[in-house]
Amino acid sequence: MTASLPMDVRCHGGTDALGAAPWDFSTNSNAAGPCPGVRERLAAVDPTRYPDPAYVALRARLARFHAVDESRIVIGASGSELIARLTQWACRQARLRAPQGMPTVWLPPHHYVDYARQAALQGALPVDDVRAAALVWLCAPSSPLGQALVLPAHWEARDPNAVVVLDGAYAPLTLTEEEAAPGLDRDAVWQLWTPNKALGLCGLRAAYAVAPRGLQAPALAALVDLAPSWPLGAHGVALLDAWTRDDTQRWLQQARTMLRTWKEAQVAQLEQAGWRVRPSIASFLVARPPWPAGHSPQAVLGALRRCGIKLRDCTSFGLPGEVRLCVHTPEARKALAQAWQNILEDGNP
Repeated sequence: MTASLPMDVRCHGGTDALGAAPWDFSTNSNAAGPCPGVRERLAAVDPTRYPDPAYVALRARLARFHAVDESRIVIGASGSELIARLTQWACRQARLRAPQGMPTVWLPPHHYVDYARQAALQGALPVDDVRAAALVWLCAPSSPLGQALVLPAHWEARDPNAVVVLDGAYAPLTLTEEEAAPGLDRDAVWQLWTPNKALGLCGLRAAYAVAPRGLQAPALAALVDLAPSWPLGAHGVALLDAWTRDDTQRWLQQARTMLRTWKEAQVAQLEQAGWRVRPSIASFLVARPPWPAGHSPQAVLGALRRCGIKLRDCTSFGLPGEVRLCVHTPEARKALAQAWQNILEDGNP
């Protein structure tokens, strides 16, 4: 297995050189948001004060939310920062066990490019067999497909010392009753949580990880020590604190109900227009549009972007010719349908 892209390439959705797209389908942000209660708490933040550098109260609240000991909560600046730090830490742990060896990483067939990029920066060798991996990345629901986790072959025979990380960025945006990670003991692996997408607040960076049960204190301390001082500012603290509140979770439950209705309409609209839509259990999906003959997907996506609509090109995920779209509002879906029709009629993206 090889990394999807050169390690100096960063592929993300959202704001680009043209600014923020009026109708942005590319980020997987909760289109029913932002959560009003969280915005109120953010408005009340006092940005003149440093947060507690140890985040004692925040870690205690997150620990209660997950019903774990607070020693297992690790605060991070963002999901991407924790991906980088966990990769560096896992590779160091592997080198301590085998000083003459090279760290190894198992990656899902389609995955967020930061997993591969950070592994490459640490000199980790991608492997196809999970039994040979010192670091294993999982994601549930998966990105970009939004599907339930399928554990790799030979899962039960993996190295017991391997660091396994479950990226739960989209777990709060699961729209079905289906278990997103069947067969996985979540408490036995690292869990990575980034609530900003679920709350419709992608521009606010804040994340945390829940360590596996039984992880030895020195190893955990080594990961914490890799972080800079104050990885999280006052607004990030407020976001994660608000995430644990009952009113926030009630709002999220209501938002999921709305998103289910929007998703059904969005899938129907795309399929009626000839798009081939992959199945998804999340509030986003991957589809292959009927690209106009004689024009590259990149040219058509550029034309849509100039119309104020941004889709996520899935080439970096290993799915060229397909796009990822978050479930969006009726207004956004109408804008997409009109822009697509205009491109087809114009014939010259």
